[in-house]
Amino acid sequence: MDRQVVKKTPLFAALDDETAMRLADSMTPIRLARGESVFEEGDPGDSLYVIVTGKMKLARTSGDGRESLLSVLGPGEMFGELSLFDPGPRLTSARAVAEAELISLGNADLRSFLNEHPEVAMMMLAGLARRLRRTNEDMSDLVFTDVPGRVAKALLDLSVRFGKRTDQGVKVAHDLTQEELAQLVGASRETVNKALADFATRGWLVLGAKSVTLLDLERLRRRSR
Repeated sequence: MDRQVVKKTPLFAALDDETAMRLADSMTPIRLARGESVFEEGDPGDSLYVIVTGKMKLARTSGDGRESLLSVLGPGEMFGELSLFDPGPRLTSARAVAEAELISLGNADLRSFLNEHPEVAMMMLAGLARRLRRTNEDMSDLVFTDVPGRVAKALLDLSVRFGKRTDQGVKVAHDLTQEELAQLVGASRETVNKALADFATRGWLVLGAKSVTLLDLERLRRRSR
């Protein structure tokens, strides 16, 4: 287990190292292959999950079977905590985008822990507030920003969390298929591919297999506004 990654999550950040690692060691490890889910829509919300390695996607499915990708999460991020504050069935599914390692903690154990460490509850609520802020921004983008602008913004967001600087630029191994990237942006695959091809032609990025290398971050930032 990468303890440095675990320590960055809101659940552990407010704790001293000894307490944080004792809690981490008490959590249940889970390994997932790409495409495997840890829960589906409608399942009981009874646990919180922390990503140690890999990436997870949170998605919803419409009545006709279409999927909407709400977010992609990586190491150090947690999900499933909403059920602690608002018990009920899961509103999303959570599937591995790439091979992933998680640790989980049941709500009953988590509540007991929060009673002893109330400062952690505030950190968790702050994390939920940040996610809500991001959701509000995404809703505004769907109304006010065109597809190329949303593509640019999504790439920049992915680069902040998953990007690694190279001699060429910032390489983002997002592990998403073309369809998943289109779902994340909220547009058709064809429209998103057209925007990506245009950015590549302009020299702003280089496309790879489930990855992209960003060459001109400033122009992408301007296009995302």
